[in-house]
Amino acid sequence: MKIILLKDIPKVGRKYDVKDVAEGYALNMLIPRGLAQVATTQAVKNVEAIKANDLTEHKIQSELLEKSLETIKSLVLNIKGRANEKGHLFAGITKEMLISEIQKATRLNLNPEFIKLEKPLKEVGEHKVAVEAMHKGAEFTVVIVAE
Repeated sequence: MKIILLKDIPKVGRKYDVKDVAEGYALNMLIPRGLAQVATTQAVKNVEAIKANDLTEHKIQSELLEKSLETIKSLVLNIKGRANEKGHLFAGITKEMLISEIQKATRLNLNPEFIKLEKPLKEVGEHKVAVEAMHKGAEFTVVIVAE
């Protein structure tokens, strides 16, 4: 049975791919959970248009980010967090928190995959965080202060 994937599914395919899967798997698992839809000719045309729009939007955002790397290089974010007496935060600073702070400071809309942060920041002090897009990168400074 031909289906259109509405989300990334491991070992099946990526979002908006048209795949041929077993009928039982499609009817009992993917379609009821909203992970796929039946691939009619009209649905395939609609998905191709959506896919083209998403690719165009992603490309435009990447180009804007690439142009804005100079702004990011000089950026210093000051974030307050609750910490113990040793300077360890109770809740780590995640990529999503950093993105919202960057958005407040620069009005720049970043994709979380562009921020290279292996694990949340959990200590008071100054940290360098890397941003990489289109094989070009920049670093900005995050200053975490205890409340």
